[in-house]
Amino acid sequence: MDNLILALGWIGVFSPVALGAVGSAIGCSVAGQAACGAMLDVESGYGKFIGLSAMPSSQVIYGIVIMFTLSGIGVSIKSAPGLLGIGLLTGIALMYSAIYQGQAVAACINASKNKPEVFGLSIAPAAIVEGFAVFAFVFALVLGQQIAA
Repeated sequence: MDNLILALGWIGVFSPVALGAVGSAIGCSVAGQAACGAMLDVESGYGKFIGLSAMPSSQVIYGIVIMFTLSGIGVSIKSAPGLLGIGLLTGIALMYSAIYQGQAVAACINASKNKPEVFGLSIAPAAIVEGFAVFAFVFALVLGQQIAA
């Protein structure tokens, strides 16, 4: 039974980076596909579309930092439940925020290819979604410090 509890603790440690990477891959793919489609319709300004399509990759970076923070606490019978709860739920939040940020970026690209003057304003929804990833990141770091090793 102790081994199962420890295994669940390790799942919690690695969930933020694993799920953040899954979400980032999906989000960047969705945004990248929109960028490729937009490049067929415009004569210049491709760089902003490609650069913007990488925006969902930040969630995996947050996941890496959380993973190192949680692993520094140490996985024990006492810490495993907290590590699982914080790590798994944060990983899910990062995954979903990256996926939806990719969709918001795709909408931005599609809007700005036809009307370039709205490019700056159309990034706002993607930035708001990024804010939720930052909230999850900060909460995981703060709550992680409350876990007793």
